Amino acid sequence: MTQSQLSEFVGLTVQQIYKYERGTNRISSSRLYEFAKMLDVPVSYFFDEMPSNALSGRPMSDRGRKGFGEAGTPFEKEKDPLIKRETLELVRAYDKIDEGRVRHSIFATVKALGESGHAKLLASRSKR
Repeated sequence: MTQSQLSEFVGLTVQQIYKYERGTNRISSSRLYEFAKMLDVPVSYFFDEMPSNALSGRPMSDRGRKGFGEAGTPFEKEKDPLIKRETLELVRAYDKIDEGRVRHSIFATVKALGESGHAKLLASRSKR
């Protein structure tokens, strides 16, 4: 998608899109939502490669944030594979495969590899 197409969809100039892209201008959450909608990705897509220390040293208000991002919550990013860019790309690529037998073969292979990796993880934990 070009900057021109994106700017037309969200009602901005190409220069404004460029400034957002380069980080010159900050982006509001509602504008970020518009971009995600236009690009057909979750808002979290834009944060997938953000370093974990990106916000270190920047205080955040505690109001309304209890439990946000803590272990065991739905916001614990590292444990939710459904919000990773890689998962989204894998699902989209898989969805583009027209041949049913090929899709099933890939599904079975990925499932077997996942189960094998999970079994190894469980076995290593039980040895501790």
